[in-house]
Amino acid sequence: MTADSIAYDHKPTLKNPVLIVAFAGWNDAGSSATTAVRYLTEQLMATKFASIDPEEFYDFSVQRPQVRLVEGGEREVQWPTCDFYSGTGVGVERDFVFGVGAEPHLRWRMFCDTLLGMARECGIELIVTLGAYLDEVLYTRPVPVTGFATDHHLVRELDLVPSRYQGPTGIVGALGDACRKTGMPHMSLWAALPHYLSTSPNPRGSLALVLRLAQWLGLRVDTSSLERASAEFQNKVNELVNKDPNLSAFLRDLKKREFEQ
Repeated sequence: MTADSIAYDHKPTLKNPVLIVAFAGWNDAGSSATTAVRYLTEQLMATKFASIDPEEFYDFSVQRPQVRLVEGGEREVQWPTCDFYSGTGVGVERDFVFGVGAEPHLRWRMFCDTLLGMARECGIELIVTLGAYLDEVLYTRPVPVTGFATDHHLVRELDLVPSRYQGPTGIVGALGDACRKTGMPHMSLWAALPHYLSTSPNPRGSLALVLRLAQWLGLRVDTSSLERASAEFQNKVNELVNKDPNLSAFLRDLKKREFEQ
């Protein structure tokens, strides 16, 4: 990790902090995980205090910087970053750090070391990673949330179905492995979304992740706007299914197979 990998706006004083982080890209079906983190950041009125310098970790020909017009008509280049925000939860005796950004393309082990170095400087007691994946699940059912943790008591405490996944992984898997090797407590929550719906973002996945986190952490979070977005999304999907006989037939077959299991 280079000395300037983390750029601090300021270093907050935190009490028993938990880091909740999500990455756009392969780990984030329906943008559910990053939307959940951004929603919590807004609800807790968290303020940005640090970011990871993108130069070492992103391929700018894959994820191109954006040009924006700023005051005075000048053009400013906005680079892809991973940003960190700190906030205080209502009703809990702890502070929260939220991390959100694009999945890095390069030097994953160095990226994880950088993030963990920031976490140690901030006194982080637990890292929670959020993700979402596509699966053969009914869109009419509550969104399944699976997970795993370095402390198996956490999995039981949250009444999670333990993830049995084996196969290719993203930066969330790499970060979880780095946590295990360095002794940093870590938990990962994953929302399962219907693979036959290409609609994104999917607020139902975000709502499932936010509700599970809020329940476990004792956070008072107003989820009304996320609930409205989820209901509107569900109505649009219902309309789509009703107009598509092939999709309707597939869902009837999926429901039958689910019942037989």
